[in-house]
Amino acid sequence: MKTEPLIPAAFAQPTSQEIALSGAWTARGIGAMEPGLVSLQVVGTSTVAVDGSHIDALDTAGAWVVQGLLLRLRRAGAVVTLRGMNPAFSRLLEVVGQHVAEQARLPKPVAASPPGALTAVGQSTAAAWEQAVALLSFIGESALAFGACVAHPAKWRWRPILFNIRSAGFDALPIVGLLSFLLGIVVAYQGADQLRQYGANIFVADLVGLSMLREFAPLITAIIVAGRSGSAYAAQIGTMAVTEEIDAMHTIGIAPMELLVLPKVIALVIALPLLTVFADVLGVAGGMIMARVQLGVGYVEFLERFTKAVSTTAYLVGIGKAPVFAFIIVMVGCFQGFRTKGGADSVGRQTTRSVVQSIFLVIVADALFSVAFSALDL
Repeated sequence: MKTEPLIPAAFAQPTSQEIALSGAWTARGIGAMEPGLVSLQVVGTSTVAVDGSHIDALDTAGAWVVQGLLLRLRRAGAVVTLRGMNPAFSRLLEVVGQHVAEQARLPKPVAASPPGALTAVGQSTAAAWEQAVALLSFIGESALAFGACVAHPAKWRWRPILFNIRSAGFDALPIVGLLSFLLGIVVAYQGADQLRQYGANIFVADLVGLSMLREFAPLITAIIVAGRSGSAYAAQIGTMAVTEEIDAMHTIGIAPMELLVLPKVIALVIALPLLTVFADVLGVAGGMIMARVQLGVGYVEFLERFTKAVSTTAYLVGIGKAPVFAFIIVMVGCFQGFRTKGGADSVGRQTTRSVVQSIFLVIVADALFSVAFSALDL
């Protein structure tokens, strides 16, 4: 048995004091009719009679539109009366009318004003303090995991350690060597003009040797590794956090610290000093070539002066910074990775933060080393 299609909702306004509603005032029946209600006219504080005797069907959507119409009429100053409405429809209109009235009484949200300069500084300081405390807590958890592995050597995961030594150390040799070589050339080239004026060409060996071994080689190596490996650590752990792999590791009883953090720490503490030695060699080689080209200092003369100018202490000072830099890079990279929440955009954001913060902390640590070595007369 086929049912006859319902007539779409419609309204008419024979006079300014009368509105007639007809058809199916339902979600399907009202269609695009609602914008036409704007054409209704209300004169002053007149009485408006709304006739609903010809409404064939009414649901919540239609009742909402009807109540909106009645509210608009009342706000225009009219006294509204309903007549001819089906009792079932009247009850539905009454229930919906309560919600419409509540919505009309709700205060409009006020747009939040942008925080002032002092407020922004305070919020940034509080966020930085919270992150610093969380980083210290993360370092403490790593120390506890390291102690547990020392107490139970079977927990060491040698395969990830060797893999990280290769990826963070051996694979970084080309870029570290190239940049160190070019840096040695730049240092020698910049000092050549000044040394030539005073006839002190041979002292280019002192300049290149001390600057590269004590400062530039460990620093440039740490910065390269922070951008190359530190970002990779944050991205890897961040992706695992987003895809809930870390939660799965907790579920099956695998400690993420032992699998994801400690192998990276051990590997980079081993690899970064070796990379620093490699950078020392190539940096001095670049300076030596530029000294020959710009100042006419032969390779033999350069090496003889180099061995006299650069002591073992100066060499060990540069090498001694590398493990500290490695620890900073791994801690910051893994810490930012574990703080990843949400989706892929959060992975990129935390990766960027890991690179910026690790480079900043490496430079701060290098400055503190310089102050300490100066106080110790090293």
